Amino acid sequence: MVTEIRYFHSLKELSENLEEEISFCKTAGEEYGQRLGSLLREKETTHGDEDWFKELSGLQKTSKEGKSKAKNKGKKNKGGKSDWIQFKDIMISKEEYGEAQILFDAIEYLKDRITQLEKVKGNIEDLKRLGLGENIVYITYLREGIPEKIVLNKKNGEEFGKKFEFLATISLSTAS
Repeated sequence: MVTEIRYFHSLKELSENLEEEISFCKTAGEEYGQRLGSLLREKETTHGDEDWFKELSGLQKTSKEGKSKAKNKGKKNKGGKSDWIQFKDIMISKEEYGEAQILFDAIEYLKDRITQLEKVKGNIEDLKRLGLGENIVYITYLREGIPEKIVLNKKNGEEFGKKFEFLATISLSTAS
């Protein structure tokens, strides 16, 4: 699901949901990485000297350095013709290395998503330290599984707004 609104009854429950998302992304990334490695090993004998093979092999080993290269990869080849063909809203490739390219792109996307999820999980831990309790419903707007907005709603008529406002005021005044 791309966009979702979920109700969590504690920050612990929200953290557990984030852990599940992180675990899913890590598992999928490992599976895609294994498939990419297998594909590159299969193609090494027939395409080991070609530029695309060297580039993807290098990118798999050093993905940080390869991110900027990967964004430009696949746009134009030496002859100036496009490796990918635009068909309406999708791109199509007839090249042998198209599968390797989409595997690499998926791996990079999942790495970025894991980073975002871990950052938000840290933010949730900070909210726990602020003293937000278990008597709150956390109405959470998730985009691609990543919480972007949270509405605090009290459970069963209990009051929480003053405590949160007080803590927020203290944290703001000490930062000035």
